[in-house]
Amino acid sequence: MSTVSKGDRKASLDAASWLFNVVTSVGIILVNKALMATYGFSFATTLTGLHFATTTLLTLILKSLGYIQTSHLPLSDIIKFVLFANFSIVGMNVSLMWNSVGFYQIAKLSMIPVSCFLEVVLDNVRYSRDTKLSIVLVLLGVAVCTVTDVSVNAKGFIAALIAVWSTALQQYYVHYLQRKYSIGSFNLLGHTAPAQAGSLLLVGPFLDYWLTGKRVDAYGYGLTSTLFIILSCTIAVGTNLSQFICIGRFTAVSFQVLGHMKTILVLILGFIFFGKEGLNLHVVLGMIVAIAGMVWYGNASSKPGGKERRSFSLPKTQDYSSLPVSSEPDTKA
Repeated sequence: MSTVSKGDRKASLDAASWLFNVVTSVGIILVNKALMATYGFSFATTLTGLHFATTTLLTLILKSLGYIQTSHLPLSDIIKFVLFANFSIVGMNVSLMWNSVGFYQIAKLSMIPVSCFLEVVLDNVRYSRDTKLSIVLVLLGVAVCTVTDVSVNAKGFIAALIAVWSTALQQYYVHYLQRKYSIGSFNLLGHTAPAQAGSLLLVGPFLDYWLTGKRVDAYGYGLTSTLFIILSCTIAVGTNLSQFICIGRFTAVSFQVLGHMKTILVLILGFIFFGKEGLNLHVVLGMIVAIAGMVWYGNASSKPGGKERRSFSLPKTQDYSSLPVSSEPDTKA
């Protein structure tokens, strides 16, 4: 196969990975928004546990059918990953409860510089000036169109701090584990999803009761709300898988930067389906600035020296990957 053909195939797989992630992520946000706002199912942590339980079920079925090969992941790595992931989920929920929506959005934006810091320190990655400026432009654009009221208190700040660092570490670890053990996205999900499902379903009802004052077992489950829960769990399988695929093929920073396209799409679709309240000129300008920054980042990071790992390598074990994982983090989006 020629170099051009390989490059075209890789570009097609990259584009398909991003499209898969964008569609499933936007879809699950809209479904969950309808489920919580319209049908009053406000048990976010328990719902996330159901998401991972559904993902676990699918990985077990695919493994029994031979579509997922047997692979090994040390228990210590699984425990660390699950701790990072669960602290991320719980931290985000608590941060949203204790802080204003504006500060919650600022905390989400701060994941990008934290992820950059982790890559610089742990992977010895270096960014060019254009790559850094493009990241700043994305942050500025998303902040303009999402950050409104900003208020914070001590406990809310601590919750946001835990959420930001645990999320950044979880996403870094997705890329790290796939590179170190040469395992595919479904393999990694097969190792981590059962532990996440069990722990979140165990803790979720109590945490949701603490956050909302409502019991998940006392919720009035109707046909429509149950169908929405099933739909949310079904889409979540694609969301979880696509996140692992994208971070595995790219890096956590690229996933965060270009992932804000989902934020823009959610805003646009929210205005279309849930009313145009809050839509004004500065929101539109923010969207334009953010999109311009994403395009610039994709171009800048793909150039030689735009984003490169220096003198760093990981020992790899036998290749069990069922999905290709790129060894080149600098990919044009």
